[in-house]
Amino acid sequence: MTAPDLLNDMLKDVSRSFYLTLRVLPGSIRRPIGLAYLLARTTDTIADTELVPVEDRLVALEALRDRILGGPGATLDFSRFEVAVPGQPSAGSGRASQDPERVLLRRNDEALRALDELTPLDRQLVRDVLATITSGQVLDLRRFATASADRIVALSSDAELEDYTYRVAGCVGEFWTRMCRAHLFPDGPVDDTFLRRNGVRFGQGLQLVNILRDLPRDLRQGRCYLPAERLAQGGLSPAQLLDPAAIEGFRPLYLEYVTHAEGLLADGWAYTNALPRKQARVRLACALPILIGVKTLRRLRDGNVLDASRRIKISRAEVRRLMLALVWCYPRPRAWEGLFARAQN
Repeated sequence: MTAPDLLNDMLKDVSRSFYLTLRVLPGSIRRPIGLAYLLARTTDTIADTELVPVEDRLVALEALRDRILGGPGATLDFSRFEVAVPGQPSAGSGRASQDPERVLLRRNDEALRALDELTPLDRQLVRDVLATITSGQVLDLRRFATASADRIVALSSDAELEDYTYRVAGCVGEFWTRMCRAHLFPDGPVDDTFLRRNGVRFGQGLQLVNILRDLPRDLRQGRCYLPAERLAQGGLSPAQLLDPAAIEGFRPLYLEYVTHAEGLLADGWAYTNALPRKQARVRLACALPILIGVKTLRRLRDGNVLDASRRIKISRAEVRRLMLALVWCYPRPRAWEGLFARAQN
């Protein structure tokens, strides 16, 4: 496969939702943003491969980070991770060998060569964002090194939660903004301070939605991203959240975080509408994950998130309807402006 195949086929396999976003973007930013995403997925796969000891994951993650940042080195061998990717068939079956996450690891050198082929500015922007993302992944591995379902480790404070969501997602909002500014409207009359601030909050909002939605799964892996000090104020411990019946005592605090996530996505919506109106592709690409996030939060408000048997999510059919609504409303400013509020209902 060629570099275009790496971006097109692999992105489609590893993330259908981001692939849809990428297809909407203007061609001038599609390649560096897509490549940054693939590299981030590769580092994430390494960090999340639980069958490999934490210390070995840290060594592999830091070696890949050094290569991404331009350091010299031999070809990185991730074969140990390929056979241990979670939730996949055992090594040796045809389907397992073609698993997207395993192919990502196997083709890592191609992604690194594609990074070297970017323009100096794009290459530096990709390196900057990957440096921040991997710092969050390393921090996460160290923080939860001894975690298990029987020994849940929680973040300590809201400050830690904000730092984490910045490292793994808020920094992507900065990267996205700088990339668009450089390629699409270098001289456009936009408020850079506003865009960068709200770009960060946009990314943090999307990550907080993931944290709130994935709470039961993370708890069973020994991870609690909701701060222990906030839980303690409500007379709760992370271990109690393993019981779906704890939802009534937990709901007031949980809804506080849902409301906070809605506020962050509202800032993301303001960010989207602050972009030059002629940049329709970028605005559409920003709007879709925001509306998906808002609809997800609406369901999280009403459901029992602690019930691990019922994962709350938006269906593909609903995503398609959102995409059609965005395209239909874009030429109609009043209809477009009301999309965020309608997604909340």
